Amino acid sequence: MPMKPTITLRRLAAFGLLCLPLACAANPNALWEIVHDYCEPAAEGAHVQQKCADVNLAGGYAVLKDIVGIAQYLLIPTARVSGIESSALLEPDAPNYFRDAWHARGYVDRALRRTLPRDEVSLAINSASGRTQNQFHIHIDCLASDVAQTLREVGPGIGTEWKPLPVRLRGHVYSAMRIDDADLTHTDPFKLLAPYAASRGQTMGEQTLLLAGAVRSDGAPAFFLLNDHVQPGDWASSEELQDHTCALANRSIEKP
Repeated sequence: MPMKPTITLRRLAAFGLLCLPLACAANPNALWEIVHDYCEPAAEGAHVQQKCADVNLAGGYAVLKDIVGIAQYLLIPTARVSGIESSALLEPDAPNYFRDAWHARGYVDRALRRTLPRDEVSLAINSASGRTQNQFHIHIDCLASDVAQTLREVGPGIGTEWKPLPVRLRGHVYSAMRIDDADLTHTDPFKLLAPYAASRGQTMGEQTLLLAGAVRSDGAPAFFLLNDHVQPGDWASSEELQDHTCALANRSIEKP
């Protein structure tokens, strides 16, 4: 059975948490403490270190550089939200965190000094079992090169309803659908997932989502939304489809 992913001591140390290494390693509230104790107060004018790249008080989220990867960022709510299983995400007036994370992808470009093509950028949220932190966070980073190529090949067959992909990704069977909403102005991926999970008798906490930018055959911008769920041997961590070394960036346009 694969080992459940764990947060590294190096990552926690880089966040500057004031605790012993073993305590940090076992602290599932590390991200919440960073945002709640440092990022949000600093944005409000408190004399504490600003640890985040951005804090949008009106939008209710912060953007934090992850120590893992050369350009990986995390979008984290300033409110206490546990993760994909939170019922608050399905409320009619819930913030569209995927839309906010997509808008924050510019941090990845700036870190890489490259402009990534739309279909090489991805957003991932892991299942409750496939994460180590109990504060909601979306991983913003490069899509793995082989996954990007696979989606280009099978993309024409991905429609606007959930269907299993014809190929496995990282050995797992993902379902996929296309979103024809260039900036997620009218679409919240969590609300697309909830009825699909319910139809299979599964909880939201068992789900993982990956949103990948896409371009339709007619040139229109779109997204592919991928879903996996917890099952034996599968922690449902769609972060596995990302590449934190951003190998794809070597072929992208360099920023001036």
